[in-house]
Order: sequence, then C-alpha cells, then structure tokens
Amino acid sequence: MIDRDTGMAAVSVSRRRFLVQAGVAGLSLSATPAWAQAVVRLPLASDPRDRPITSEFPQKRDLILQRTRPPLLETPLEVFDQGVFTPNDRFYVRWHWADIPNEIDVGTFRLKVHGHVNKILSLTLTEIIRDLPQVELNAVNQCSGNSRGLFQPRVAGAQWANGAMGNAKWTGVGLKDVLDLAGVKAGAVQVRFNGLDEPVVPDAPDFMKSLDIDLARNGEVMIAYTMNGEQLPLLNGFPLRLIVPGWYSTYWVKMLNDIEVLDRPDDNYWMTTAYTIPDTPYANIKPGQTGVKMVPISRMVPRSFITNMADGASFPAGAKTLVRGIAVGGDTGVAKVDFSADGGKSWQATKLGMDYGKYSFRQWETDFILPERGVHSLMVRCTNSENVAQPSVPNWNGSGFMRNVIETTSVTAT
Repeated sequence: MIDRDTGMAAVSVSRRRFLVQAGVAGLSLSATPAWAQAVVRLPLASDPRDRPITSEFPQKRDLILQRTRPPLLETPLEVFDQGVFTPNDRFYVRWHWADIPNEIDVGTFRLKVHGHVNKILSLTLTEIIRDLPQVELNAVNQCSGNSRGLFQPRVAGAQWANGAMGNAKWTGVGLKDVLDLAGVKAGAVQVRFNGLDEPVVPDAPDFMKSLDIDLARNGEVMIAYTMNGEQLPLLNGFPLRLIVPGWYSTYWVKMLNDIEVLDRPDDNYWMTTAYTIPDTPYANIKPGQTGVKMVPISRMVPRSFITNMADGASFPAGAKTLVRGIAVGGDTGVAKVDFSADGGKSWQATKLGMDYGKYSFRQWETDFILPERGVHSLMVRCTNSENVAQPSVPNWNGSGFMRNVIETTSVTAT
C-alpha cells in the first residue's frame, strides 16, 4: 500500500532475484552509437536544427539525441501520453562528464560512508539490499535546465525542449537508515554525495552535490537500486542512485559510491558556482542584469503539459475533443489542473487521474469544443497543494533554469 501523501511504502521486491540479475548483466556502454533512424524538429525558435532519434545507446530506444559525449538523451513528449510512469528505456539521460564506467562489477562495488561519523562503512550491494529496510517512492526526476531551449534570449547549455524529465517507481533504502548505521556525530552540517563518473581533464572539478543534514535525514531521501521494478539502467545510475524527491535532478547523484558527512558547508564548485540561481521570485532576472545574489538551485516548481496533441494539430470545428496530459506539483502534490481553449481568457477545471503520491506525475483530461474555424491557443495550468500556480509570463536567467510558464499549444479547427 502506497501512502498518498508521500508515495512511500514498504515493498517486497525479490532481493535475491535483483542480485542475480545484476551479477549477470555486466552492463556495457562500449557500443558506439550509429546515427540515426529518424530525426525530429523540436519547437525551439532559437535552435531549429533537426535532432536525430536514436536507439543505439545500451538499454535505450527512440530518444532524442542532444549530445553524444557526455550522453544527453531527451524523451519525446508523446511518451508522456502513454502513462504516468516513464519507461526505463525511454527515460531521459543527462551526465556532466564523459568519463563514465562502461561496466560495473557488482561483486567488488562498495558504497563508502565516512566523514563526521562514528563508524566508517564500506557496504556491498548485497549488504545494502539484504540488510536494510526496503522502501519505494514515486517521484519525478527533472533536469534543472529542462526546456532551456525555449528561453528567449537564448542561453548557453543543452537546448532541451520539454523532455528532460521522467517519472518512476524508485525502490531502494532510506538514506537516513544508511546514515544511522554509520552514526552521524553532533555538529554535522551537510552530507556530500559522489559517483563513479570522473572529470575528463586534469584539475576539473569532480561532480559532487550536498544536502543539508536535516534534509538528508528527513526519511524521504533514498538510495535507489531499482527503477520501475527493474534494476537501474546503466545510463540512469546503476547500481545506486540518490533520490531527492521534489528537488531538481542535479542532486540525484548517479552511480553513487561515496557519502561524506561534513561538519561545515560544502564549498565545492558544483554547490557554490554551478547550479546557482538568482535569489528572486521565479529565479527571474533581466538579460544582462548583474549584481544579483545567487543561491543553489533546489526545489522544483509546478508544471503541466498537453501530451495527446502537438503544435499544428487540427480537428473539425464544433466537435467535442478530448485533451489530456500530465502535471507535477514540484515539491508537493497537484491540487488542480485548469485548461483554456482561448489563450487564457477563460479556464475550465479538468478531471485528475489517480494520485500516485505528491512527487509523481498526475494525469489530467477534459473535453472542449472550438466553435470557430482557425488557429486557437490551448493552455494548461497546474496549481499545487501549497496553492502555487504556474505563472503566465516566462522567467529568464543566464543558466536557463526552472522554466515553468503556462505552456501553449497552437491547433487549427477546420
């Protein structure tokens, strides 16, 4: 049984079966992708190039290729119309450094826990799965720069459309249980996480992220070893991945192998320089604006999308038409989703689908009629359980982070 508020519960996935599958898998990333079966043109005014659709990465199929090294693979928007949970083989991929292990030996793999603790741990995958309580959490993983390609003026970085996100059932162990096993000392301030990926040039900063000690021990943050009932794909963090529900995926460290409890704030590059946002409403500033206080990015904000029709779709005027999509409340649940068929002049409530927990996607649908022929703007707006709604005006910042404006889909009634 899943708690409707947190989405977390004890589960009984076969641990023996997981270990056998993991040991056999080998998980190679040695194949060189061949481009490409098809192409797609994303709705990016500032970058209208065609992108290849590829299935050449291991354990992946039919994803939009944004970059090969490090691999950046985007989920096509129509995938989100197929259900609340995003299939593993179509789940987006984002890495910072290209030096990613080609395979993982689960027999020799260790998760180290050290720093400001009473007992240094070196845990095998067997010990983690067998000896610690198992939990499950439904949660959206979303890149901080999802939809960056829609920013105007254009900003540097991966030109994602809206597919740098996905929702999964994560199974693993609670981070709090791991930290309690090591014994956190008084005076602990933050917990830092590191993975097996490494910088490609000397002196480049190793990718590490930190959470405040209270967040790390809140009982929701977890270490996952399965995703949608199967072992994690290599490109999504096999064998272990940190899950920080309601927070952007920069904190969801992949191939997690090192946890360090700190007695001071973490001052590494990825916390103090990269992934920082203006300390303003909606992380919004004017292009060229300087002298703005910057803070680390953290919690997600509400978003919603139409998934069963794309820009340029057409249907008969006067006909009743079904529109549906997905919404996420950000760092809390979805309270309501409203739909407009007239560019935001009027709004109607939609019917919400099953609630899989406050951090999960939630489906919505409604019927509408366009009485007149011509082009019409369809809009969808999510309001979360904290009464925070999507804004009508897009934000802007130099990193292209945290876009959550009400999205518009242009359709034609014939």
